[in-house]
Amino acid sequence: MRQFGLIGRTLGHSFSQTYFSQKFHNQGLDSDHRFDLFELPEIGDFPALLQRCPNLVGLSVTVPYKEAIWPYLDETAPSAQRVGAVNCIARGTKGQLVGHNTDVVGFRESLQRWFPAERGPAVRALVLGTGGGAKAVEAALRELGIEYWLVSRNPMAAGLTYDDLTPALVAAHPLIINATPLGTSPNIDECPPLPYQALTPHHYLHDLVYNPSETTFLRHGREAGAHTKNGFEMLCLQAEAAWEIWNENPELRT
Repeated sequence: MRQFGLIGRTLGHSFSQTYFSQKFHNQGLDSDHRFDLFELPEIGDFPALLQRCPNLVGLSVTVPYKEAIWPYLDETAPSAQRVGAVNCIARGTKGQLVGHNTDVVGFRESLQRWFPAERGPAVRALVLGTGGGAKAVEAALRELGIEYWLVSRNPMAAGLTYDDLTPALVAAHPLIINATPLGTSPNIDECPPLPYQALTPHHYLHDLVYNPSETTFLRHGREAGAHTKNGFEMLCLQAEAAWEIWNENPELRT
């Protein structure tokens, strides 16, 4: 049995298990492949999980452990080193745990499919959040040559705070990406504190959250006539990239 899974603190919102279970069924792999959800109250519970599940060959990592998982890994791939966060773990040929980041690929391709190429580098972006998801967004924006500001609640952090987001500043940044978990089910009424009245049909709002399909952040954008996109396509793209990594080593396919 080849076992895969997702680790995080609370996973009731996750679509990953359904996604991979359907994939295994469609490819005729469900007799010897399975994908489980592993809720870990603390990242320190991770070694015990590995002992309980010796057949684990691949794991996805979600909030709040994309950075905290780092000390538990034997190696990190260049993708993770470039971002400073891990969302995919694979067993190496010698059983070592290798951390990767497929969020960059997922977000970059999702953005390119939706955001007009002609807007490109001429547009400045606001990235809401500074966690692992935001780091992947940063890496993708750098690859695409799009300048951005990070926005956080911490006045000591690099970038802007939400108090800095005046209507004029929001109006000057047509691309706004929510890389925080605000609005994720069941807390669907939450949203980043922006001056939403400054949004226009010229804005593009991308939310990494995919459950619900329309967050309060995106609803405010839609009501202002802005272009909106949730994180479902990014989820699928990064999951496919993870699946490729998990199947890279011939030893893992036995």
